[in-house]
Amino acid sequence: MEEYIYNEIVPRYREFDPAHKEDHALTVIGQALELLDRMQPWLKEHPEAAVEWDVPVDRQILLAAAACHDLGLVNGRDNHHMDSGKIIRADERLREWFSEEEIETIAQAAEDHRASGKAAPRSIYGMLVAEADRVIEGDTIIRRTIQFGFKHYPDLDREGHIERAVSHLREKYGRGGYMKLWIPWSDNAARLSDLQNIIADDEAVYHAVSAIYNTL
Repeated sequence: MEEYIYNEIVPRYREFDPAHKEDHALTVIGQALELLDRMQPWLKEHPEAAVEWDVPVDRQILLAAAACHDLGLVNGRDNHHMDSGKIIRADERLREWFSEEEIETIAQAAEDHRASGKAAPRSIYGMLVAEADRVIEGDTIIRRTIQFGFKHYPDLDREGHIERAVSHLREKYGRGGYMKLWIPWSDNAARLSDLQNIIADDEAVYHAVSAIYNTL
C-alpha cells in the first residue's frame, strides 16, 4: 500500500499549483503521522481527556487520507475537498487494502480537511489530516499565499499582490479568522499566536509579506 501511495498518489501533486506540490503532500503525511505518534504520550499527561480522545486510529488509513486529501485539485480549488472524496471512492486500487467502510472513512477525512469548513471533521482521521494540513509556519504560509496570488491573479502588480495577501492572511489566520484547530496536542496553537501578532500589526505584516514577495 505504501508503495502505491508514494509512487503513484504523491506524484499526482506535480500537476498542482506551487503551494500544493509533492512536498506539500509529503509534509501533510509526515505531520499527520507525527500527531498520531504524539497522541498517547499526550493522553498520559492529560488522563481527563481520555474519554474524548482515546480512540483507535489505524495508521494505514491515516496515511492514505493524508496522501489523498488534495487530489481534487485536479479539478480546481473551489470544490477540491469534495472532489478528493469522489476520487478516493472511485480508486479501485485502494480496495486492495481497505474495506468499503475504511474507504468511506478516508474519503470523509479528505472532504473534512478544508480550513474553511464550518463544522468539525466527522472523525479523528479528518481532525488529524486537517491539523496536519495547517502547517502553521509563518514564512511558509505567507509564501504560499503570495504564490496562490501569482497563479490566480496574474494581473496584479506588486502592491496589489501584497494587499491581497495581507487581506487573505487576516481573513483566514487572524484572530477571529475562519481557520480552526482541532488537535490539542499539536504545536500549531503557539505558532498561530505568533503569526497573529504579526498579522495584527499593519507595519509588521507589510514588511513580512513584502520581504517574502521580493524573494519570489
